Amino acid sequence: MKRLSISIIMIFCVKLILAQNENFFLYPEGIPCKSDLETELDYDSSGRIFKKVSDPEIWYYPSGKKKSKENNVAVLVIPGGGYWGLWFDKEGVDVAKWLNKIGVSAFVLKHRLPHWESKDCRSKVALMDAQRAMRVIRKNSKKWDLDPGKIGVLGFSAGGHLASTLSTHHDNGLDLSDLEIEQTSSRPDFSILVYPVITMNRPYTHNGSRENLLGKIPSQEYLDYYSNDLQVREDTPPAILIHSDDDEGVLPENSIQYYLALRKYNIPAALHIWEDGGHGYGLGNDKGSVKSWAKICEEWMIQRKIIN
Repeated sequence: MKRLSISIIMIFCVKLILAQNENFFLYPEGIPCKSDLETELDYDSSGRIFKKVSDPEIWYYPSGKKKSKENNVAVLVIPGGGYWGLWFDKEGVDVAKWLNKIGVSAFVLKHRLPHWESKDCRSKVALMDAQRAMRVIRKNSKKWDLDPGKIGVLGFSAGGHLASTLSTHHDNGLDLSDLEIEQTSSRPDFSILVYPVITMNRPYTHNGSRENLLGKIPSQEYLDYYSNDLQVREDTPPAILIHSDDDEGVLPENSIQYYLALRKYNIPAALHIWEDGGHGYGLGNDKGSVKSWAKICEEWMIQRKIIN
């Protein structure tokens, strides 16, 4: 059994060397709300799981087609894990490789996990990291040959909550900041939300994500602030939502409520709910009918003229 465990770890290490291109720390000037945590990494059959993150960063996977100027589109990919862990390969690296195949560059976000953070910083760090990641990608768009007006976000489960939080709590740049990077917009140009947690309010919230993000007894003010169906506004980006009717982990009402909120503001939105699939299927290659979600998402991106 020990030899088997070592072999699995070695396989994933080799995959990491072959697959990863570059990574970039988000805060070269120093991490706000920095903790004393040390990064903790584990594995399961789907790949790597980050259980603690000390130095948030983005892992860059270029499409390989950028020199042809076919798309020049980028997506910030946010894995799920209930704000406790990050299923980094299944809902991160594997998704980046799919995006590369359709001509889209990807940046996988390794953000800090609220469950492990201090009470004062718990609710702040994930959004802080996502906002900074979006600024870094847009600020360096010329260097990476990207269109600064075609940078989207894709998130799964709690990562879908963070992606929808970024979509509803963005800014156009903090003009008064002393840091040049902070003066860049953190707004995604489109959102892809896959079995996302959206609301923090019962009965439809995912209780684990809620507690890890906001604590055991959050105020109603915080619950509403992080219930992203309540935070949609005129400049919230267009979105496609993917869910399964039999998802018992994150109820499909999360996606439905966000879709209805977008409709209220006449923001382009698409909602796809399959009968089966459950929760946590990633690209869904072995999950019956829901395995077509990636193709449908690609077609939506073409329809929205995000990609050619």
